[in-house]
Amino acid sequence: MRKLQIVFDSGDPETLASFYAEALHYKLQDPPTGYDSWEQALKAWGVPEEEWGSASAIIDPEGSGPRIYFQRMDTPKLGKNRLHLDLNASGGMQVPLQKRKEQVFAEVERITKLGATKQRELEERDEYCVVMLDPEGNEFCIQ
Repeated sequence: MRKLQIVFDSGDPETLASFYAEALHYKLQDPPTGYDSWEQALKAWGVPEEEWGSASAIIDPEGSGPRIYFQRMDTPKLGKNRLHLDLNASGGMQVPLQKRKEQVFAEVERITKLGATKQRELEERDEYCVVMLDPEGNEFCIQ
């Protein structure tokens, strides 16, 4: 299996990385071996101080999910995402619809407190999800 990394263009990589670390139950990536902090590593590598906040990464502490990398881009987000994340909180289709809605609602409440915004609810046939916006306006779904 190939390793996968997801990359977000961002106006504020550190803030968005912190948001998604909490939302996904990930953690900020530790500094490289031999360094006590990212600041120490960046200094050692000769990275100019004005570039220190230009990127951040989060990882799954269990090692099963992909690394997610956030890079600073000065261009604004122009429209709807062409790709988005689905956060599966409902337990799947084997769970009764009302129970799935309750579980999704609980996750919406938790993630809203982290800085996300609820955009809309979608219910079609026996499927239910809530479309959310992260702190920079990127769409993602909780289902």
